[in-house]
Amino acid sequence: MIPIKNKMAIQKMQTAGLLVAEIFELLKQHVVAGKTTFEINALIEKELQKRNLVSSTKGYKGYKFASCISINDEVVHGMPSERIVKDGDLVKVDICASWKGYCADSARCFFVGSPSAIALKLAQVAREALDKGIAQAKAGNKLTDISAAIQAEVETHGFGVVRDFAGHGIGKQMHEDPEILNYGKPGKGPVLRPGMTFAIEPMITQGNYAVYVAQDGWTVRTKDKSLAAHVEDTVLITEHEPLILTKINPS
Repeated sequence: MIPIKNKMAIQKMQTAGLLVAEIFELLKQHVVAGKTTFEINALIEKELQKRNLVSSTKGYKGYKFASCISINDEVVHGMPSERIVKDGDLVKVDICASWKGYCADSARCFFVGSPSAIALKLAQVAREALDKGIAQAKAGNKLTDISAAIQAEVETHGFGVVRDFAGHGIGKQMHEDPEILNYGKPGKGPVLRPGMTFAIEPMITQGNYAVYVAQDGWTVRTKDKSLAAHVEDTVLITEHEPLILTKINPS
């Protein structure tokens, strides 16, 4: 059962989304060479507290941090540590937080110093795939219309679509129904209705899409050590166009 949000819930999610988007704007100045991922996470935690946001990841199944920070061949769920960010790194930051009990979830790619051409292209395609997926998040469409649009965009450019992890519904909980795959055939699954809220998040790879979970029990890496990109937005299904809640200027 996919929850339908009422006006109050939507307003709280809009506030959460805007505040998370503000933190991502701030991070553009702080994801730089010489910083550790632990330092970046500490800044995120400070900014969450400043905005009266509660981290949805800290404490989730024993996870200890307010963000996930994944570098290069790490796809998602990278644990902040004393690892130092270096010139050329492709850094993915994922933040989910709640405001007055309702969540917003977002992820962005950051380039450190002078990124490679393939890193730039991979992140660009991930963003374009997310936009294509969001464009299908319309009332009356089927759930897998989102999935198929993402897969088509990614594979057109010869990149891989991770199969082992997916987007999800979101609201009072970080993870709600439904699961939103980044691949599949269109026209299947539940009909989308106004008031549904989704965290749509393409996870794509430069090479093969096969991944594994590292020894820390969290960090997901590509098996072939190729670069990975991850982007995410929280989206509201409306009676008209989809509304992106995790943007400074929603559209």
